[in-house]
Amino acid sequence: SLVLFTQDGDLKFPLESVKKLKELMDANKPINPRLVVPGAGHALCQEKSLPVEFQPVCKREDAPKIFQRLSLAAEDDLCEICANAACAGCF
Repeated sequence: SLVLFTQDGDLKFPLESVKKLKELMDANKPINPRLVVPGAGHALCQEKSLPVEFQPVCKREDAPKIFQRLSLAAEDDLCEICANAACAGCF
């Protein structure tokens, strides 16, 4: 079966995991969208349901930015058909 990947720089994640990440991010979103908490990415790392693929990201300083970009890529259903620039294509 086809596995779609979403890519951020040199990092590559299965699209299914990215969708799960987005669900977690949406669940953890502050009420006020302008209120961006600096450690928000690292709060995700405490989530027991965070897909294991993202554990290495948790060790990075730029984890919140990576999670944010991946979440935006997951919002774009075009990634399903590999048209999104953040989508690495079908493998």
